Amino acid sequence: MSVGDESPQATANERSQNLKRVLFVCLGNICRSPAAEGVMLHLLKQMELQRGFEIDSAGTSSYHIGEPADRRMRKAARQRGIELTSRARMVTDKDFQRFDLIVAMDRSNYDQLVRIGGQVDHLRLLSDFLDDVWPTDVPDPYFGGDDGFEMVLDMLQAA
Repeated sequence: MSVGDESPQATANERSQNLKRVLFVCLGNICRSPAAEGVMLHLLKQMELQRGFEIDSAGTSSYHIGEPADRRMRKAARQRGIELTSRARMVTDKDFQRFDLIVAMDRSNYDQLVRIGGQVDHLRLLSDFLDDVWPTDVPDPYFGGDDGFEMVLDMLQAA
């Protein structure tokens, strides 16, 4: 978690209220969403804005809880100077109150998030932040080759 830019006198509660919270969500939370989390953290650090944000990722399934990001995704990200350090977790109904923006990687996960937390204004698809030249869904690279991981990172960096 990052801390906002308030004065030292601000309480922890006041600081946490000023954070902007973003949650990225995919199926297993080992490829696309941890990569989105890592890309966002990397960009915020480059822009020296990381102190005002809390960035996290989660999955709509419990397949990989506690596992690090897929080694192929970690390798592809590392080659771009991005470290993926999170551990997989499953999205909870509390996430809908905690996060200011929840970004689903594809329509299937978007629909699952609606089933979990209802239709909320702060739920979006990643493709909402991309030009029309990109696909609507961020493809899941898990069962494919290295090119799939590169494409995912290309999409995330373009968003």
